[in-house]
Amino acid sequence: MTTKTLNHRAEGPTSAEPLLLGPSLGTSLALWDALAPELAVNHRVIRFDLPGHGGSPAGLIGPGATVGDIAGLVLRLADELGVERFAYAGVSLGGAVGLHLAVHHPERVSSLAVICSSAHFGGTRPWQERAAAVRAGGPAAMRELAGSADGRWFTPGFTVERLVEDHRAADPDSYAACCDALAAFDLRGRLAEVRTPTLLIAGREDPATPPAHLREIADAVPGASLTEIPGASHLAPAERPEAVLAALRGHFTGFAQRGVAVRREVLGDAHVDRAQARQTPFTARFQDFISRYAWGEIWTDPTLTRRERSLVTLTALVAHGHLDELAMHVRAARRNGLSADEIGAVLLQAGVYLGVPAANSAFAVAQRVLAEDGDI
Repeated sequence: MTTKTLNHRAEGPTSAEPLLLGPSLGTSLALWDALAPELAVNHRVIRFDLPGHGGSPAGLIGPGATVGDIAGLVLRLADELGVERFAYAGVSLGGAVGLHLAVHHPERVSSLAVICSSAHFGGTRPWQERAAAVRAGGPAAMRELAGSADGRWFTPGFTVERLVEDHRAADPDSYAACCDALAAFDLRGRLAEVRTPTLLIAGREDPATPPAHLREIADAVPGASLTEIPGASHLAPAERPEAVLAALRGHFTGFAQRGVAVRREVLGDAHVDRAQARQTPFTARFQDFISRYAWGEIWTDPTLTRRERSLVTLTALVAHGHLDELAMHVRAARRNGLSADEIGAVLLQAGVYLGVPAANSAFAVAQRVLAEDGDI
């Protein structure tokens, strides 16, 4: 019985944040050979093969396939692996899959890197013609295309024979279906909807998706950043792995660093220093989770101001009776610009909807904290 799951390889600790790596058309998960072991130090790296490429079976997609169809296979793989939310990096078609996920399934993608890719791939006709030629020529057409792969993928004089061989061996019908997906892909009108922290990486010598294509995405996606890799063509992770690795590390591990900075700004140095001093090997992963996810992603999201986030946080803590946390966040609310009167108004509002006992306890905590700090 033919499996319906993309072939994949998982590396790194199972408890670490998942990072999915998507390949380009004609290649396999071997595209990430130089980077995956390094990225797996801090992530649960899951790299996959496109349909009919590498170890993935043919027949997962057919004529008229879309990037959304491939993205659906990626989500199915994540679901089968028990991965709900993940970071994602993809090259070319793999990058287009990442953009589709960020637009259509933003709740699944924590951060995104789009490498040597585009929000559109030069119109439908060239891809339709390539798909038709491959369907008509079969394996011979794939061998012919593989013969020109170096010129499309790498700067002059560079090659990775393993990837060229993967191109030769790809299933023609699946390859053609991926061409159909590229022909139909155009997300230019929806890039502004992306709220996932996004890094664009361009190969400065890339003829297929030149830096202007990545710049177009960076200009449209709020808060996105762009890195250009000198001396790299279309498969930058294979040709300039060190430079791509440095950019990805800075992007994907930067959440914890930004999170610690924001945590200090909101909660104060003394609190964060105490938390770090109490950290043990047993609690280290939890502290990293708090810094990376709560402070590095949620508190840095520009949709709400820090002032507004304090209003929400105070109410939530009163609702659940987390009085120790409430004391900490009363001080945080003052740092975020709330006055003592405004904090009192929040607690009074909570009393209406959460009950007098909850508000009574909350007022006692807030009064003590505000009095200690000389605010009342």
